[in-house]
Amino acid sequence: MNDITFGIFDHIERRKDEPLSETYAGRLKMLALADEAGFYAYHLAEHHATPLSMAPSPGIFLAAVAQRTQRLHFGPLVYLLPLYHPLRLAEEICMLDHLSNGRLEIGVGRGISPFELAYFHVPFMESHEIFEEALEVLIAALRGERVNHKGPHYHVRGYPMELHPKQLPNPPFWYGTSSPDRAVFAARRGMNMVALGPAMAVKIAVERFRETWEMQLDDPERLNSHIRNPWFGAGRHIYVAETDAKALEESRPAWRIFYENIQKLWRDFFTSTIHFTNDVEVARKAGAAIVGSPATVRAEIEQLVAQSGINYFAPAIAWGGLSHDQAMRSLRLFADEVMPHFLKRSSR
Repeated sequence: MNDITFGIFDHIERRKDEPLSETYAGRLKMLALADEAGFYAYHLAEHHATPLSMAPSPGIFLAAVAQRTQRLHFGPLVYLLPLYHPLRLAEEICMLDHLSNGRLEIGVGRGISPFELAYFHVPFMESHEIFEEALEVLIAALRGERVNHKGPHYHVRGYPMELHPKQLPNPPFWYGTSSPDRAVFAARRGMNMVALGPAMAVKIAVERFRETWEMQLDDPERLNSHIRNPWFGAGRHIYVAETDAKALEESRPAWRIFYENIQKLWRDFFTSTIHFTNDVEVARKAGAAIVGSPATVRAEIEQLVAQSGINYFAPAIAWGGLSHDQAMRSLRLFADEVMPHFLKRSSR
């Protein structure tokens, strides 16, 4: 079996009848525990105009994470680049990297929701072109002393960069995808990757990623030129309880709330996204969720690693209708009874 390293993925969904200040405070307590437990990184999604995300400005929350953890790396997965001016974002990245003493990990993407982009007047059909140009300017700002750029979407005339990141030439870049073609894009640009989907789909993405990575090792356009051994991982929603029956009982209503949260913005525009189910048992069979006792969760992760070839696993721990106490219990069980099974064989 491949060595496996663990991270955490998160949306910070709205909890019904819980003040937002309590949600933030609870999540910071959870991340302090994750820091002690030896998770490598915390990856925070960015979404707008939806109950799926109460952290539409991930950098603000991550600044708090930097002050409450010591070893845990963290970053967005992903910054929606079409919604930022890349110079402002570069300055924010430099600040976060120094506030954390070099623990920032930068996830980037264009965004998968046309409605979120539309609210900010970003045409979805042009969003990938905007994303690639924004990434070009962002890299120039992180690595250079003065930025000059003239393109169809951004025009920068001699901007002096007074801030630079602690990690040189830049913090590691990440890319999230459910497409093998986009896995190739991530590897070609030298980014770490987290893939979604069934194990066999992840396997295809991982194989194409690794093949492309080896071919591009000496390409000057690689963003993580200082990294020789990349992360290529997968994500799942996870819930661990003392028994399989208890885990299923508690995760069923929680999953339905996650489903409602992810559909809310789409329904506002009289449509829905077909990639999700409201039934956690269907989600388990489809490879979107892992729910059960520590022994069951260990076995399913082992199977995922063996089938897909990943070396990184970033489960969502706090999601949907799970309470803070449920998420914390699940995290403790995962850290105490699942992770050690894999870490003892890891050489990292």
